[in-house]
Amino acid sequence: MAHCNTILSQILKFVSRHEFESLANRHHAGRSFRTATRWSQFVTMAMAQLSGRISLRDIVGNVSAQAHRLYHLGSAKLTRSNLARMNENKPYSLYEALFGKLLHHCQYLAPGHQFRFKNILYSLDASTIDLSLSVFPWADFRSTKGAIKLHVGLNHNGYLPEFAVITDGKTSDIEVGRTLAFPTGSIVAMDRGYIDYAWFNQLTNNGVYFVTRLKSNACYKVIERHPIQKNKGVVSDHTIMFTGNDALKKCPIPVRRIVYRDQETGKQYTFLTNHFKLAARTIADVYKARWQVELFFKWIKQNLKIKSFVGTSKNAVMTQIWIALCVYLLIAFIKFQSKIQISMQQIVRLLQLNLFEKRDLMALLRGDPPTNRHEYDNQPTLF
Repeated sequence: MAHCNTILSQILKFVSRHEFESLANRHHAGRSFRTATRWSQFVTMAMAQLSGRISLRDIVGNVSAQAHRLYHLGSAKLTRSNLARMNENKPYSLYEALFGKLLHHCQYLAPGHQFRFKNILYSLDASTIDLSLSVFPWADFRSTKGAIKLHVGLNHNGYLPEFAVITDGKTSDIEVGRTLAFPTGSIVAMDRGYIDYAWFNQLTNNGVYFVTRLKSNACYKVIERHPIQKNKGVVSDHTIMFTGNDALKKCPIPVRRIVYRDQETGKQYTFLTNHFKLAARTIADVYKARWQVELFFKWIKQNLKIKSFVGTSKNAVMTQIWIALCVYLLIAFIKFQSKIQISMQQIVRLLQLNLFEKRDLMALLRGDPPTNRHEYDNQPTLF
């Protein structure tokens, strides 16, 4: 009879321990603990994310209840003080680097987006995570409120957060957007919070396409009118040049203005893009697909722990968020590899209920009934 490790053990096998230790050595600071390691920290915090633990006491209690299984995870049992000190002092940059490694290997398995064009499609947005200013005084946002902001460029191939940046709450969306190096030929859908004519010109020069909403007070002149298909909701499709002194100086290139009326709601939208080959209706659909990044923020806030924190320092908060993003990628990798038609949320629920069950992970996701005989194959590592 083949032996089957716990579900959590099979999940962690997707991460190469050798590569993790290499990253840990590279992102080390301060003295080492006698028994506690960065791997033990990662295992403990990842377990907390997957099982929905809400406090240090809760996390350590859950780990203590499974202490006899930690050996098989390569982890040691951490005390509450040790875990708190590691979260407080050990650089979160380790998990930012781990996120990059996991992302790189998820991309190989990610399915394509829903559109017929071959360009990579991104949705760009940011979400504010509220914090209590009295508990997190370093997260100054407003006079009585603290916050940090998670900026994400979501790749629609597998809905992976290919660009992820965490800043203080005061950092504007466009300030981060300018720093992102989108690949040539990609399309970036964004809301009006990212309108910056100089940046639009820079994106165009770099061969990157953008789709956004046009400001209602924008000054422009129409230089060409394109034929439209009214039965698809397109009201107008024009090539325009900005005429305002500042806009013309920063963006002296022709752009495309599309007016679209939603046939279900009757609401009218005015889009701005530098892509002249896609159909006007496709441009409208690209902007509509931008909603996927909003769904990403909603999913990660509902299913992982990035709204309540088990530490109060900036390093502890950043550690928790980056580990949550790493866990998201592990779940996405499992979904891609299994090729099963269940949602990420269904996968999380299954994992929460079966973390320490000794069952085959893929059989669990397929919904196979429990059996006394398991076929367990060594799972491949992500990197």
